[in-house]
Amino acid sequence: MIEVRELSKQFQDIRALDCVTATIQEGHIFGLVGSNGAGKSTFLRVLSGVIKADSGSVTIDGLTVFENPEAKQKVCFLSDTGYFLPNATPDNMKEYYAEIYPGFDRDLFLDLAKKFQMDISRKINTFSKGMKKQLSVLLGVCTRTKYLLCDETFDGLDPVMRQAVKSLFAAEVMERDFTPVIASHNLRELEDICDHVGLLHKGGILFTKDLEEMKFHIHKIQCVMKNPLDEESILRELDVLKSDKRGSLLTVIARGTRIEILDCIQDKDPLFAEVLPLSLEEIFISETEVAGYDITDFLV
Repeated sequence: MIEVRELSKQFQDIRALDCVTATIQEGHIFGLVGSNGAGKSTFLRVLSGVIKADSGSVTIDGLTVFENPEAKQKVCFLSDTGYFLPNATPDNMKEYYAEIYPGFDRDLFLDLAKKFQMDISRKINTFSKGMKKQLSVLLGVCTRTKYLLCDETFDGLDPVMRQAVKSLFAAEVMERDFTPVIASHNLRELEDICDHVGLLHKGGILFTKDLEEMKFHIHKIQCVMKNPLDEESILRELDVLKSDKRGSLLTVIARGTRIEILDCIQDKDPLFAEVLPLSLEEIFISETEVAGYDITDFLV
């Protein structure tokens, strides 16, 4: 488990992290969402011990991470712009990573490189951005570290490769003690893979929540009522996050289970009522508006 308490980091007059507190449970895929400049990269670098926080604490499985080799053996950090040795090939990088990470699995790397149709003898400086991203992911997974911190992992990957990487992460979580932390500015990239999601904004985490729990306890309903007074009753009785009226159609986003919300509406004998699926983006927009933020101002 990664525990972060009151973490702050400043670069001259820029406050990159501002009293961040969060817990990342092991065995789950954690998504960290935030716009460019929100502090995601700094947060991951502090978690991995690459840089030291000005104040606060980070522990990985109870161990402080900065300048602690025992803790760092549990973590691999993949930056947005991966580092490769000059004129190196994937095969060279395989050996380089094996020197740094004692648990690096060479056989797994060769197997994955074959599945991803990667020529391990080709110079990396001839690779496209997407191919370099693929190589970084394969190297990171093959370190066999417990935690893999990924900064904008899917940026530059085509749709097929994005799905392949997501499937690889999911398989690793199922097979061993593995916890990926994936930072992205794009909610849509994380929706179908993450178990928990945290929203980072202006150096601070607004909230972290279990994705399935969020989806179970917040719903979007469209209905047409016979009596306009019943609409007012619905808005009073439900825990409404957002509502909109267009013509006779009332659309409501509310907290509660599907059954609870439908029972409330069915009691009013509507002409029409249905529950619609909510995307992760819609859930976050609703939650952040309640918290006093407009997510559309800082998320893609």
